[in-house]
Amino acid sequence: MGVERKWLFTLFTVAFLSLTFLLLSSFSIFTTPKPLPSYVHHGSHYPPAFAYFITGGNGDKNRIFRLLLAVYHPRNRYLLHLGMDASDEERQGLAAAVMSVPAIQAFGNADVVGKADYVTHLGSSNVAITLRAAAIMMKLDSGWNWFVTLSARDYPLITQDDLSHVFSTVRRDLNFIEHTSDLGWKESDRFQPIVVDPGTYLARRSQIFQATQKRETPNAFKLFTGSQWVILNRSFLDFCLFGWDNLPRTLLMYFTNVKLSQEGYFHSVICNAPKFKNTTVNGDLRYMIWDNPPKMEPHALNVSVYGQMVESGAAFARQFDADNSVLDMVDKRILHRGHNQVVPGAWCSGRRSWWVDPCSQWGDVNVLKPGPQAKKLEESVSALLDDWNSQTNQCQTSSE
Repeated sequence: MGVERKWLFTLFTVAFLSLTFLLLSSFSIFTTPKPLPSYVHHGSHYPPAFAYFITGGNGDKNRIFRLLLAVYHPRNRYLLHLGMDASDEERQGLAAAVMSVPAIQAFGNADVVGKADYVTHLGSSNVAITLRAAAIMMKLDSGWNWFVTLSARDYPLITQDDLSHVFSTVRRDLNFIEHTSDLGWKESDRFQPIVVDPGTYLARRSQIFQATQKRETPNAFKLFTGSQWVILNRSFLDFCLFGWDNLPRTLLMYFTNVKLSQEGYFHSVICNAPKFKNTTVNGDLRYMIWDNPPKMEPHALNVSVYGQMVESGAAFARQFDADNSVLDMVDKRILHRGHNQVVPGAWCSGRRSWWVDPCSQWGDVNVLKPGPQAKKLEESVSALLDDWNSQTNQCQTSSE
């Protein structure tokens, strides 16, 4: 009996050591050393870079994180803003999720605004947070070329390799901003009423309120309106923040009391500034479906419009309900993005499998590998640039 027990003890010991060795071997497969970030180069000889400002409110943590992963690239800069209506726990949770991404840990190019602002949808606080974001990103990163505004309800229809590839052929002083001087019904409904946004001075959420009197349409400058979603170049934003004349500040004072001022402030500044008015490409590169006449928000997009959305040649689409199945279709068919993973690009060097993130390892982040959607975006941008070159759609007033 003693011999048998000794034999069993030896057998269990060998089995235990073998299992331990197997587990350690498996662990070493899944935990590769963290690669050092490659150098990000900026300048005219390298692809352009983008500064993304992504906004949301209470309950938008997961949507913003998913959108960040969908537009991430080491060459870009990202600033995420959850409004004051979101809890500190949600804001901290977003920051923790951001820092869980290996590439973001290494490149340090994504931040969450810690001291958030109240944002009133109809008020001027939207312009205030956008200008603040531009100032922060100017200070954090000297290399980006274009500033892109997105919300938690947006999603890309292209990869960042696609976007950088197409914009490599675009003059870097151009601004993609949909605009018109034909105010129509907006003149009496948006520009002449005097509104106050409590989000600019109250430490609680509140809706705008409107004065009983109206004011005349100004004649010291021309008013323009358009889409609030913009792609603005760095030099124009530098002018808005540190401009050598008083135009940006004069217009900021006026638009502080305008309803939905984000649909007119940048448009009016750029079209009244002689240096920049001829840099306006009249389009926002967004896919949206509106009612006719348009309501306050575009239609929520779903799988029924996937085909026309993809064929539109837009860079981004809005708006989407949280976790709508059409987003999964975009991830699978266009972005080729795994769950909780960034979109793989030419910079990702890890092997692809269902359990390994190919972007947990990387090579040269300054090279691009555009996909099929790049051709559609290129056609859209080319059409807009043809229109811009004709100079028939650059800050033209309705009387011209």
